Amino acid sequence: MLDGLFRGTQARARGLLTASQLYGPRYRRIYPDVFAPAGLAPDLALRSRAAYLLARDHGGVLAGYSAALLLGADCAPLHAPAEVLVPGYMRAHTGLLVRFGTPTGCDVVEADGCRVTAPLRTAWDLARRLPLIEAVVAVDALAHGRAFAPADLLARCAAQRGARGCRSVAAVVAWADPRAESPMESRLRVRLVRGGLPKPAVQYEVRDEYGFVLARVDLAYPESKLAIEYDGALHFNRHRTELDRQRDAILASHGWETVRLGRDDVDPWMPETARRMWDVLTFRAPASLARGHRPRAGFIRVQVTRMIKNEPRCVDHEKRGGRWLPELASTGRTRHRGDGRARTAGASGWVDQCAGWPRGWSRFPLPLIC
Repeated sequence: MLDGLFRGTQARARGLLTASQLYGPRYRRIYPDVFAPAGLAPDLALRSRAAYLLARDHGGVLAGYSAALLLGADCAPLHAPAEVLVPGYMRAHTGLLVRFGTPTGCDVVEADGCRVTAPLRTAWDLARRLPLIEAVVAVDALAHGRAFAPADLLARCAAQRGARGCRSVAAVVAWADPRAESPMESRLRVRLVRGGLPKPAVQYEVRDEYGFVLARVDLAYPESKLAIEYDGALHFNRHRTELDRQRDAILASHGWETVRLGRDDVDPWMPETARRMWDVLTFRAPASLARGHRPRAGFIRVQVTRMIKNEPRCVDHEKRGGRWLPELASTGRTRHRGDGRARTAGASGWVDQCAGWPRGWSRFPLPLIC
């Protein structure tokens, strides 16, 4: 019993532990009266199961990211709280999100010994309240390899008109693609298209002249023979790196170019990554981009750092609809010009934004932050 999660009051009532042992260094308190051995990592999986021990006494089930994780769709951010859905009152705690509602019978399934919301209900909940990109990531992960399609959310939206956040579901469904095999792949795809690039093919099979499959790549632009691969942690061991190198060589022999991206290319450096992809597409197949696509940044945040008395100070700028909206810090200055551009005080003096670059992009000697 004490190798996993347990209720402290039950352990003491059965004489398994004393109070000093329970609150000593051998055990960790997850939630009130819910403990776990100190050697277990307090990740979302552990916190979700601990939350279920509390919620089941209230007739609750796991929901949101907790339900998605136990259903096999690990799409939660690093420090996402555990989430439960209860029909009545239940007190929230640090790291525990409590939502109130009564799911119907078809909306509840059992996964890993816990009652959780079904995949369709979980996707419906997350699509209504998450930001667009994270909602697309969650719907992709939950619909991948399961018996529902993202379009099923539209039918549920029509059946539950007036539900909070249902207006955003249509946009999430339009961006979703259940063929995506990882959350970062979904983030990369959405951010590339939002950056102005054409929509790439997902999990594309590259074939030779005889129809044999050479490789299946994460994202592809077949007209340009460009393959984009996202390399997670599993790609950095010696054996996997050698396999990737051999596959890239095979694709290169058939005229394909493979671009491999990591987490840093997707999160802080996405504007620069989108520009690189645009340059590659323009070089390899300019005619395929003559359909009105061009690099743009509907939302770019640029951070310019100045050293004042050996202390870095930052000035943030946001671009929306062709206008620069400066958020001025105490040490930053911005001069607005009549041509819609701005000049910003940077470490090397006043720096022109958009000068010499495609419209919607900014060139700085310091990092671009999306």
